[in-house]
Amino acid sequence: MLLTPRLPDRRPGVPGARPTTVRRRRRAAVLLASAVSACLLAASAPAVPLGVGDRLYPYLGNPGYDVASYDLAFAYPGRNDKPLRAVTTIRARTTAPLERLNLDFAHGTVESVQVDGRPAAFTGAGDDLVITPETPLAEGDWTRITVRHTSDPREDEGRDGGWVRTADGLVMANQADAAHLVFPCNDHPSDKAMFTIRITAPNGYTAVAGGMPAGVTRAGGSTTWTYRTRHPMATELAQVSIGRSAVLHRTGPHALPVRDVVPAADRKALEPWLAKTPDQIAWLESKIGAYPFETYGVLVAEAATGFELETQTLSLFEEDLFTDRVYPRWYVESIMVHELSHQWFGDSVSPRTWSDVWLNEGHATWYEALYAQEKAHKSLADRMKEAYRSSDRWRASGGPPARPEPPEPGQKIGIFRPNVYDGAALVLYALRQEIGRPAFEALERAWVRQHHDGTATTADFTRLAADIAGRDLTGFFQAWLYGEKTPPMPGHPDWKAAAQRVAKK
Repeated sequence: MLLTPRLPDRRPGVPGARPTTVRRRRRAAVLLASAVSACLLAASAPAVPLGVGDRLYPYLGNPGYDVASYDLAFAYPGRNDKPLRAVTTIRARTTAPLERLNLDFAHGTVESVQVDGRPAAFTGAGDDLVITPETPLAEGDWTRITVRHTSDPREDEGRDGGWVRTADGLVMANQADAAHLVFPCNDHPSDKAMFTIRITAPNGYTAVAGGMPAGVTRAGGSTTWTYRTRHPMATELAQVSIGRSAVLHRTGPHALPVRDVVPAADRKALEPWLAKTPDQIAWLESKIGAYPFETYGVLVAEAATGFELETQTLSLFEEDLFTDRVYPRWYVESIMVHELSHQWFGDSVSPRTWSDVWLNEGHATWYEALYAQEKAHKSLADRMKEAYRSSDRWRASGGPPARPEPPEPGQKIGIFRPNVYDGAALVLYALRQEIGRPAFEALERAWVRQHHDGTATTADFTRLAADIAGRDLTGFFQAWLYGEKTPPMPGHPDWKAAAQRVAKK
């Protein structure tokens, strides 16, 4: 995710700086994480919301099972201010005995639930859908859960994300904690799964989702499109676009299918930007290795989202980024590379917990800045020096890069603050200074190769860095990732952090 506006001249002295405001988050109360226990899962006990213990979003995810696949079916009514009818089918394997199981789901009406083809009782608890199957599930069981429900794109007080209404339809923006506003799921990036997505819409609309096309059928006045992923995906990265869209095709490196989805009326104006994607993929491949998925493309939405988003295989962009002439051309291209680089960092290698988000955003910001240096002669060192000046302030207001401050009760504050963007890229710059360019570049390639299609933690990254550098880096990482103050920059003893006092939020 990249917040907008992002113009370098909006904050003097900080090239490419993000705004100090953050995207609204929707949760006032913080639920305590709960482990699987007999007292909570017993059918006689009251239904309660569960979580997997994430320190930033403790109410997300659910213990007791691993999801293998989602099959999502949406029926769009032809208006984006009415609920969609939907069916979500989940195939999962239990990791503990379960008399009940919880799914994350809110902002929709559940009509029925089946477990392995049999009707199951269900109730709500917080933002959880709590299901009681006819027969308890044993540890190691494979189970199929089918939920018939609505999926509501209309805004709800205190919530944002999930469906985003565009000028001609809908797109998804589920990061970080909003997929369960769209469909029942285990809404945490630690539980990635395969996806099949079916969208039915009136003729005249075009529906596109992440993954590869798997069929189109027409019946009467409607059309159904089917898409399937070939790699596991976190719920927060799912994408569905419904609109009066044009789908444009081109070929990327190694015959990679590149598919862009744009408002049909604007395809000609947007084509010069879209044509840049194959070369951008090739540039990133030269830095970190082969593109990790089956396809890629740019989804341009006529909507004011306030951010760009790295949904898997189909990155979401506001149309104004490409059409508002206030943005320099080099800058727009670097933002395209930011979201593209997330396909490696964040999508293929997903964070095990949301405290690991610096690995997503820091790397995306790093390659955004490196691209701007190589293609537009915008100095990476100058940008990092300015980030260094602000780093102490960012740490004071948002926490250090690998331990961002959680949203506080009563305040809709997200985790996407400058400390996980330029602050995290600054850590990578310091690491390259510390271990040298060859070791750093070897680390980047090894990281995406070893954790391809998986999840990983900050500890995994620091361990791999030490292995490749051939020496202990514990002190270096402890200071740079968790310190309240920014350490001295290796090789730049003259760099100074600005002396500012900022009250914590």
